[in-house]
Amino acid sequence: MTTSGDQSDDAAGEHRPPRVLTNLDSATSERANRWWWDHDAEHYHSEHGQFLGTYTDGGDFIWCPEGLREEDAQLLGPVDGRDILEIGCGSAPCSRWLAAHGARAVGIDLSRRMLGIGLAAMATDRRRVPLVQATAEALPFADASFDIVCSSFGAVPFVADSAAVMAEVARVLRPGGRWVFSINHPMRWMFLDDPGPDGLTVQIPYFDRTPYSEVDAAGTITYVEHHRTLGDRVREIRSAGLILDDIVEPEWPEGFEEVWGQWSPLRGQYFPGTAIFCSHKPED
Repeated sequence: MTTSGDQSDDAAGEHRPPRVLTNLDSATSERANRWWWDHDAEHYHSEHGQFLGTYTDGGDFIWCPEGLREEDAQLLGPVDGRDILEIGCGSAPCSRWLAAHGARAVGIDLSRRMLGIGLAAMATDRRRVPLVQATAEALPFADASFDIVCSSFGAVPFVADSAAVMAEVARVLRPGGRWVFSINHPMRWMFLDDPGPDGLTVQIPYFDRTPYSEVDAAGTITYVEHHRTLGDRVREIRSAGLILDDIVEPEWPEGFEEVWGQWSPLRGQYFPGTAIFCSHKPED
């Protein structure tokens, strides 16, 4: 799970810097985000690796910073014996968990360094997971290759053409197959990346789809995140020929004190931080 908004995580509570007001295409987004996750991988895992289960034998499958586990939610349905693709797998704790529960899992990610951490982490696992470096906008798999495709905060917010991701998922799914993905809840776009009181005030219009990006001192774009409304996501799913079954908005668990970037008990008691879209491909 690579959560959007983590670009501010090393200074929790800082406001997002001004967005670059430009149309960021697929190539620019891909180049920037590959750079970001390659360079932030070690820091990211020092902060979140234990929570995600990266260093747990057999991995773990956590859908969101609220701590919802697939073991409990069972959003994917039965996984034993199924061919499952994880998109934006990062260091692949979810794919490893799927494999440990009998799935034939494959993980893809844009970042070579994130995949490298995953390969090292699974060295002692009983079952190894193939990991592939690829973009979600062009999945390197044949039609109807998988029974299930999933993504836990991976890829979808970081690509310029997320509708193409939905179409690619529909292509590689078998009839009746499931597509489930979690993302930063679209309404979160309106608020600062601040887990405290300042993060409760609307700052950005919900309907402003201008990409958020960061630049280095030389003006090179080093991080990109794309916003779509809840309706946009539904239309992307339907346009790909998929059927939307549910949108899960996990509530903040009582007594859970974990703070992750902008996710916090304070904000969690007022509005959702995560949206999980559950869909399937119709039978022939």
